[in-house]
Amino acid sequence: MAINRITEFLDGSKARYVLLIHSPAFSAQEVAESVHLPGRFIAKTVIVKIDGRLAMAVVPATTDLDLRALRNQLGARHVEIADETEFAGRFRGCQLGAAPPFGRLFGIETYVDDELAREESIVFNAGTHSHAISIAFNEYQRLAQPKTCHISRRHVERPRYAQI
Repeated sequence: MAINRITEFLDGSKARYVLLIHSPAFSAQEVAESVHLPGRFIAKTVIVKIDGRLAMAVVPATTDLDLRALRNQLGARHVEIADETEFAGRFRGCQLGAAPPFGRLFGIETYVDDELAREESIVFNAGTHSHAISIAFNEYQRLAQPKTCHISRRHVERPRYAQI
């Protein structure tokens, strides 16, 4: 089970963290509500393809991944959100949409948004939709070894129109 893998990794690395158990949440904003924290502390993991290779992009729950910014930051030719069929087997033991933001555990690079890097601590899914981990950002950075860059943009609500 993925939760065991991530906690064993954290324990083996002598990391200080808090394991949070919450009601099932299927989006980063729902996790924020479940653990009673502002969304800016919740790390949302998005699986992307950068010039054909898989990678993780990690942004605050209150933002969207900016694919153009990621492409420009990396000097890549093509960046897109990966289709689930392209990575379903990669995150063994993780529930779909609940992969922790530690790409090195899964053999892929991790890019984290600079907004998260400014927070003292972050919270992320621990492989299930009912478990999260809170950890100091500097501990996360030490263990995940992500590349930090500006890759998010404010979430824009699209107006909903009533149907007549």
